[in-house]
Amino acid sequence: MNSILIAIIIANVLMSYKGFNDNHFFRKYEFHMGRVLSGEKIRIISSAFLHADMSHLLFNMLTLYFFAPVVISYLGDLSFILIYFGSIIFGSLLTIYFHKRNYGYRAIGASGAVTGILYSAILLRPDMMLGLFFIVPIPAYLFGIVYLLYSIYGMKANNDNIGHTAHFGGAIGGYAITLLLQPQLLFDHALMVALLTIPIVVLFGMAKMGKL
Repeated sequence: MNSILIAIIIANVLMSYKGFNDNHFFRKYEFHMGRVLSGEKIRIISSAFLHADMSHLLFNMLTLYFFAPVVISYLGDLSFILIYFGSIIFGSLLTIYFHKRNYGYRAIGASGAVTGILYSAILLRPDMMLGLFFIVPIPAYLFGIVYLLYSIYGMKANNDNIGHTAHFGGAIGGYAITLLLQPQLLFDHALMVALLTIPIVVLFGMAKMGKL
């Protein structure tokens, strides 16, 4: 396994484990809207290395383990790092955009970064299949579109503790950065690029109409 991928997974495990056992550490580095807006920008990155529990950590790291090698093999180590951390930033910026008036808003987890890697992998390998619940095979692009539409629903319903906005922002980050790095995908995989744009257009259309 790639050494950079191993380092990122280890960093997630170590910071999350520290957070499990040290509430002061957890609160100091989680994404907290009021603290971020007051100048504690480190939380934009550090919160992506904290998780709520072992199952949350395991799900994110397994997803990263499965899809990061696709991005690394096609784009290389530096581009993988750029997409991973760029997706974290995109996720946090979208979260700020939608929740800036909620000073008590909190979020943690690598889901934004992992979703960005997932969407990058889909763009690079549109023929890729995913195992829904690790059993049922479905096209990766179909999963991507449905997942983003579900994230819009989650943002609108706002009835759980899942950071749907960060997921969506991470997906946009992975999508945009991958196309900037590989603009020929606009022509080679034009249909896939267009299909993955649909949920993004829906999101901002609903926001403009005040539906979110």
